[in-house]
Amino acid sequence: MKRLAKILALMMLTGSAWAVVDINTATQSELESIKGLGPSKAKAIIAYREKSGGFKTLDELDNVKGFGKSTIAKLRGELSVNASKSPAKSEGTGIKK
Repeated sequence: MKRLAKILALMMLTGSAWAVVDINTATQSELESIKGLGPSKAKAIIAYREKSGGFKTLDELDNVKGFGKSTIAKLRGELSVNASKSPAKSEGTGIKK
């Protein structure tokens, strides 16, 4: 029973490490909850997705200031891209109404 209590306590402490954050829908604070993503990188992700209409792959993070291939590789298990939930561009989409 003590072992189970220890496991549950450990899971509660590390629970956020198991959560995968979708970079197309995450808030700044959700992005900042990922180890290695501070306010500057979180803001850069949000600015890029608003400008480009969202990420199609995690590899697109290479286009965001402050990210390189090694950083993306380190974060790959904690981030995801759900293209079907990509935010629409607010303007300049090229679609006539």
